[in-house]
Parts: sequence; C-alpha cells; structure tokens
Amino acid sequence: MRIPRVPRKNQCQGDRAFVLVIVLWMSAGLVTLALLFGQSMMLEYQAADNTWAGAQAAEAIEGAARYAMAVLTDWEEPGIVPEITAYLHQEVEVGDAMVWFLGRDPNAPSGSRTSVQPVFGLIDECSKLNLNTATVEMLKLLPRMTDELAAAIVDWRDEDDEVTENGAESNAYQLRSPAYACKNAEFETVEELCLLIGADWEILYGEDANLNGILDPNENDGNVSWPPDNQDGRLDPGILEYVTVYSREPNQRADSSARINITGDSSQEFQTLLQEKLGEERAAEIQVNLGSDLSSITSVLEVYIKSQMKEEEFAAIAGEISISDESYLPGLININTAPEAVLACIPGIGTAHAAAVVSYRQSNAGKLDSVAWLANVLDEAGAIAAGPYVTTRSYQYTADIAALGHEGKGYRRVRFVIDASEEEPVIRYRRDLTPAGWALGREIQNRWGAWKGENRVQQARQSL
Repeated sequence: MRIPRVPRKNQCQGDRAFVLVIVLWMSAGLVTLALLFGQSMMLEYQAADNTWAGAQAAEAIEGAARYAMAVLTDWEEPGIVPEITAYLHQEVEVGDAMVWFLGRDPNAPSGSRTSVQPVFGLIDECSKLNLNTATVEMLKLLPRMTDELAAAIVDWRDEDDEVTENGAESNAYQLRSPAYACKNAEFETVEELCLLIGADWEILYGEDANLNGILDPNENDGNVSWPPDNQDGRLDPGILEYVTVYSREPNQRADSSARINITGDSSQEFQTLLQEKLGEERAAEIQVNLGSDLSSITSVLEVYIKSQMKEEEFAAIAGEISISDESYLPGLININTAPEAVLACIPGIGTAHAAAVVSYRQSNAGKLDSVAWLANVLDEAGAIAAGPYVTTRSYQYTADIAALGHEGKGYRRVRFVIDASEEEPVIRYRRDLTPAGWALGREIQNRWGAWKGENRVQQARQSL
C-alpha cells in the first residue's frame, strides 16, 4: 500500500501567502479603478457645472443687452448721454449670474491710463473718430497712427482707384496671399482695419490686448507675456480704442420733423423760429449780425459765433437748425464725451487745445447744453474750424458686457453696439470677446475668488 504524502507546513504557508498577494493586488486594482472612476465623475461634474455657469452668464448678457436698449428707449432726453446714476451698470444680479457694463472715463488724461480698476457704464460711440468721415489729417493725429495707414483708410473707403499719397489701392492688395481687392466702399466694422496695408497688431491694439481700457498685469510686464509693452506703468491703447463706424445724428427736431436748413431756402422759417424763441426785437438784432446771405455758413457753431447770441439763447434753437438737408449727419464727434486723444484730431482744437477742452468741461459740468461752450475755450477762428465736426448729442453706444454664472464661474463677455438714432434702438454689431481673457480687473477677480472659497466652506459645513 502507498502512503499519501503529507504537505509540509512551509509549503502550506507559502501557498497562503501567494493567495494573499493576489488578493491584495486585486483589491489595489479595484481601489484604483474606483478612484479613477470617482475622479472622472468629479471632472464630469465640474465640466457640467462650468458649462451650466457659462450658460447662465451668456443668458445674463443677452438680458443685459435688452436692458441697455430699454434704457436708451426710455431715456427722457434723446441724444443726451444717459447719466451714469440713471441705470444699473455694475454687479447687476440676473438670476444666479452677475453682469458688468465695461466703460471708459472720457476725462482721463491722454496717454496716462494707470488705473488697474475698470470703469463701468455705456460707452459713447460718438466720442470717437468715424473711419468713414475723418480726413487723412485727422486720422494722422490718432495715437500710434502712421501716415501709411491713415492714407490706406481713405483709399479703402473711397470709390475710386486713385492712390492717396502713402496709401494703397487694389494693385497693392493683389500682391498679398491670398489676393483681394480694395473695398472702395465704406467701412462696415472697425475690424476691417485688419485687412489694410500698414495695420499691424501693435497699431490696432497697442498694449490693451483685451480691449478693456485698464492696465492688466500682462500689459505691464515687458515681454514676459503677451502683449509686448514698455513696462512703464501706463496703458497705451491702439487706435481701436478711438475709432468707430457707427456715429450718426438724425437731422431732426425733438418732434421728429426736419431741422431748418439755414443755408438753403428757409430764411423765413429761421426768422420765425428766432422770433418764437427769442422775441421779435432780439430776432431782428441776430439777423442783422448774421447778414442776409447764410450760404457760406459751415456749421451751427458758426451761427452762434457770428450771431453774437448768448449761450442760453443758442441752446434754445441749436436743436432746431442745421446746414444740411440730409436725413442723418454722420461722423460728428460729441465734445462732451470725447477723450483728449480724439479731441486732438479735430481741426481748430488739435493737440494744443485738447487738454484745455477736457479741463473746461470738467469745471462746467451741467452747463454744456450746446456746442456754444467750445467758443469759450477756443478763439473765433479755431471754433469756426471745429464747428463742422462737433456736436453734443449721441445716439450710438457700446454695451461691453461681462458676466459670471453661479459661484463666479463661467466667465463670458460680449460687446454690442446699439443704435438709438431711429424710432426703436437696434443692435448694429456684436462680438464675443470672451477669448480675449479676463477684463474685470484684479480686484474683482480676487473678490469673487474669495467668495467662491467662502461659499464652498459654508456648503461643506452645512453638509456635515
């Protein structure tokens, strides 16, 4: 008989150890899979949460744009820039989202924007230089502008193929790859500048890479990060900050009837207006001062100067008269809101008097009812030269809206241009500026980051 072999004790223990190792490896694998799955689910949750926050921000922006249109519709003085206190413009709650209207300070000294905190409010498009009406000489005075680009702008919008000095027509653009023709028609958006010869990135954007008008950290670090800058603690914006294609003023009275063209065949109507507003005796004096032939008058400001009216008298008729029969007056610059850099481009004002114009309007806020006040800053010749280019009314505004969804997530930013020159305000332009990056400044970024941290701590405590 064969006696069975009895396993030795060492062998049994070895088998058990091997099985234990296998079990431990399997357990570790399962735990790893569970952790990976959990991490994946967390990432999916965070992605879904961020998507939802972005959707909230996007819808809040659409609502804010409609609100801006309502503000312009309901504003009691059409053509007058709404007072900043008359509408909501920063940290406006829209459901779980929050919106801001990024604005500009028109009185900031030219070339010395050092603020790192944004200004809020609607931006007056009529405070800018219109690419479709500005002369070469006016364009040349813009910061960073070159003679080549100024001439190219005029060649792009005119209807002929004649090359302006230093300019470019189709023969120059045909040499590009891909080739294209010169438009020979008006600019429809300011982004068309990118197509022009001489329009490089630094001229268009300057140091303001995200077009928010304030000095962000990456715009004051030399060449460490985009964009290139001189690290001088000041923001030097490009020409996109100062140009528009949307400014136009309806040539109408408050009752929507056409203004009186004093240079045409409406002398009797003008005389009647003066009599109604100022009395027969004063109207007769003004007519004597102006003379019988008004065909050479170039602007309503010249009417004020030559008539020797008082400012309050002129304010009573300024919105009733014109020197044109056109339905709209394009490209007039609002001297009540234009920054120094734009004022410097206006004939008769120039770089010599732009700062003085800004200083005067700051000291006389509330007394700027008509263009007559400009004659208090300039001499007679300068005021007459500036007259054809200026106004104190605005009908087009940029609503540059930034928004955050719940818990400060889902940042979005869209820029709208709203035109209120017709019966109902309409959106003429929109551009998604979200890819340009954060535009609300470091203080808001830090504050909302701290709020998110506090909120998460509170939620964690509540769940215990």
